[in-house]
Amino acid sequence: MSPVLEWTPPRRDFLPVIEHIKESYLLWHEYYSTLPKIHRYTIGERIDTLFIEILEAVSGAAYLSKDKKLPYISLAIRKLNTLTVLLMILWETKSLRDKKYIALSVQLDTVGKMLSGWIGQINKQNSPEVASRTREK
Repeated sequence: MSPVLEWTPPRRDFLPVIEHIKESYLLWHEYYSTLPKIHRYTIGERIDTLFIEILEAVSGAAYLSKDKKLPYISLAIRKLNTLTVLLMILWETKSLRDKKYIALSVQLDTVGKMLSGWIGQINKQNSPEVASRTREK
């Protein structure tokens, strides 16, 4: 008899911000296929790419030392801002319905707050005041 192998699902203990970005992307993925062709292959593709680039930047920052995280998080925030403007364009051109736009906006607003909080925490930890206290110990 061959032994029965049990499958274990992959771990899902992402940082909360990565989990929110992932959830936002999954929501976007549902909406992407319903976009009119005129925007699906232009702005829609760019939004899709921005989501992936944001995930890459935040995932990269998660594994770096505190002093190297800031550029990655700043990049993620810049890309998130661009993504937000592109979504607004889709909504204003009626390519994205109100409910879908609101649902995505709420999710992305939460992501933005989390990323801003992360930058604030890093700036606080990297401040000269905190660094001098660390050296004194």
